[in-house]
Amino acid sequence: MTLPPEFALIARHFRPLAGEGALGLTDDAALLAPPPGRELVLAADAMVAGVHFLPDDPAETIGRKLLRVNLSDLAAMGADPLGYLMTIALPRGTPDSWLEAFTLGLARDQAEYGLSVLGGDTVSTPGPLTLSLTILGTVPPGQALRRSGARPGDEIWVTGTIGDGHLGLAAARGTLADPDGYLADRYRLPRPRLSIGRALRGVATACMDVSDGLVQDLGHLCRASDCGAVIHASSIPRSPAAQDADISALITGGDDYELLFALPPGSLPSGMAATRIGQFTATSMDVVVLDDAGRPMPLTRQGWSHV
Repeated sequence: MTLPPEFALIARHFRPLAGEGALGLTDDAALLAPPPGRELVLAADAMVAGVHFLPDDPAETIGRKLLRVNLSDLAAMGADPLGYLMTIALPRGTPDSWLEAFTLGLARDQAEYGLSVLGGDTVSTPGPLTLSLTILGTVPPGQALRRSGARPGDEIWVTGTIGDGHLGLAAARGTLADPDGYLADRYRLPRPRLSIGRALRGVATACMDVSDGLVQDLGHLCRASDCGAVIHASSIPRSPAAQDADISALITGGDDYELLFALPPGSLPSGMAATRIGQFTATSMDVVVLDDAGRPMPLTRQGWSHV
């Protein structure tokens, strides 16, 4: 019997991504038994063409970015990946070759990060390509990292470099020189810091990932932890490609997907690659950025807003 077009599409492109519990993507739902002695961690993120990625970005990198921004949420909780559900709203007429490249990207990152698709939905839309992914992870009981918990005197640390994603969007649009493609790659392919998140269990007093701008996201930590923060512009880690960029744009631009976390003084795990950029304070729940002279920097924006 010939499959209806939608189910033939699922069988052709998405069934090869399915793992244990997905039931071959032939049932109404997946069956999943969490690993014994673990708590479930769930997160969801959506991406819309023209908002979260460029409509002409390679299909393979779109799939990988969708998975990686959700993996970054797991990293921020100190969790291990388990599986994911995905919903795709495809513009009518999307070629089969686009889906082939999209799922190839997903397969590549499934293998790298150790998870598989459990189910989802595929629909058509008259609007732009719209993607939503719900990710599942696990963590030892009581060891999930939270945004609340930072205390005055705790140090503020960040992984990687800040601002590459912001500059990478301009590079991908062709408005910023990017000779080796480094910046565009940083925009299209975040690096979820899963191993660092795991290493921060029981050590970090607060943690989150930086997706909407360092200053804005640090403000979320401050409000959740009922404290303020002071960071030093000169301490913000930058890649060689970002050395000459405006620091205020780098710390408010978004798309970094690095981990931002609080540690008691002197408690950074040995060998962990991270940069101390400031400390939490007992003042109001504000983020103060100090320039090279120690003066507060005026900022015209805090970060990216979705509404």
